[in-house]
Amino acid sequence: MKDLFGHINMSSFDAVSYINSHSSNITNIPNIGIAVSGGGYRALTNGAGALKAFDSRTENSTHNGQLGGLLQSATYLSGLSGGGWLLGSIYINNFTTVSNLQTYKEGEVWQFQNSITKGPKTNGLQAWDTAKYYRDLAKVVAGKKDAGFNTSFTDYWGRALSYQLINATDGGPGYTWSSIALTQDFQNGNMPMPLLVADGRNPGETLIGSNSTVYEFNPWEFGSFDPSIFGFAPLEYLGSYFENGEVPSGRSCVRGFDNAGFVMGTSSSLFNQFILKLNTTDIPSALKTVLASILEELGDRNDDIAIYSPNPFYEYRNATISYEKTPDLNVVDGGEDKQNLPLHPLIQPARNVDVIFAVDSSASTSDNWPNGSPLVATYERSLNSTGIGNGTAFPSIPDKSTFINQGLNTRPTFFGCNSSNITGHAPLVVYLPNYPYTTLSNKSTFQLKYEISERDDMITNGWNVVTMGNGSRKSYEDWPTCAGCAILSRSFDRTHTQVPDVCERCFEKYCWDGTRNSTEPAAYEPKVLMTSAGVRNLAVSRWVWGLVPVVLGVWLM
Repeated sequence: MKDLFGHINMSSFDAVSYINSHSSNITNIPNIGIAVSGGGYRALTNGAGALKAFDSRTENSTHNGQLGGLLQSATYLSGLSGGGWLLGSIYINNFTTVSNLQTYKEGEVWQFQNSITKGPKTNGLQAWDTAKYYRDLAKVVAGKKDAGFNTSFTDYWGRALSYQLINATDGGPGYTWSSIALTQDFQNGNMPMPLLVADGRNPGETLIGSNSTVYEFNPWEFGSFDPSIFGFAPLEYLGSYFENGEVPSGRSCVRGFDNAGFVMGTSSSLFNQFILKLNTTDIPSALKTVLASILEELGDRNDDIAIYSPNPFYEYRNATISYEKTPDLNVVDGGEDKQNLPLHPLIQPARNVDVIFAVDSSASTSDNWPNGSPLVATYERSLNSTGIGNGTAFPSIPDKSTFINQGLNTRPTFFGCNSSNITGHAPLVVYLPNYPYTTLSNKSTFQLKYEISERDDMITNGWNVVTMGNGSRKSYEDWPTCAGCAILSRSFDRTHTQVPDVCERCFEKYCWDGTRNSTEPAAYEPKVLMTSAGVRNLAVSRWVWGLVPVVLGVWLM
């Protein structure tokens, strides 16, 4: 964190000395979270640009006025759906950089010009490559089924995602989410804790409401802080038979169920949309017919979810009846409860997060732009009279119309600046909405194919979203300084430090003032803001990166 503030101009306030003076009491040091929303490949690429700008390992990210080092300063990094793909690709490939993932060679990761419906291209005919791709997907899923586990569409979806996101020619069927915890850098605290979010769905349900259970995957555990569960199971041993939180005597422990692709797929189980997109791809018609019939069969069996069976919370003492007595636990896309920003794990009282940088790539408007909807959903859930919020606190958030009418979805906005007005420990939220700085970045969530240049343009735009056009957006030259003030705000409260004048000016400018304009807004159709922001493509072509991904776990041990 001192490195971060070493290249942020805080005027006459010495932030590095401030951190040094309070380092003896770690609770006084800012506790940072970063949240990356869902939204398919749009969210992945826009979020990638943001993390690239926040990563001190990225070339030019630690120059004066940049935010490189924010990623290294963060305690938590959360994602769901497309944002979860981004997290998974970074962490499963040994916490690599976005620059390294922007590859330019067929057969490597992030080759999104090869649609996930067709699979990776080799030197042969695409039709043959695609046929082999589907055979390989089916073979791995069949192996799980043969081992005695229930399977669902998410098993296929997760395997397909792995081919694009994990640096392995076969999509890494042996890579597990829990193995992140075994890497030396994670154990040394050199990276934020990754948190992947998904929602619960009871048998027979099709709609996910605000009362649905929100689950998280971290490298150690799977579970929920919600009162419907309020418990966690060891992630490494998912697939084992648990009863009241224990594996009964005589039962074997299972490892490898937490396949990395399956976990990423769980947070993004876009079943219905996937089947609808089949007719727009150039898969050979015979193969398309076969695949469609398989997916339709899965849907008819209500298998358009991720099945966690055996249910790790079976007869668990803290679970509600619906979860306690269900042998299978059904889990779906983490954004289906409208909380498309994964804020839930970051507002838990036990984590004491001070500030959340919320990168929102949601398609909330008719033209696929954000309008604050995920913030509204999380705020409303925290106030829910059923108690589902379970003691979480969240800053007051205006309605969606106010976001558009006041332009809060066109620039960074701080929510929760005055902690004394909030009951409980609520973080200051730095809202960073997707906006067209250098390209129209409002791609459809279900666009499954991105040419390399389009991918790179989206990533560059994401960089510009969190750097204000690489520092070139008029009237936002103070942005890095004010981001620093947001980081320090709750720490100032705890240490009873007078807020520096430079931060007072920042809060006056960036904090939502509490006013509302709920009238029906005009159509929101932003145009590209600038032709160039000085950062066209920060990826270095043809990196020789030699990733050695995390490889641990088999279906049964």
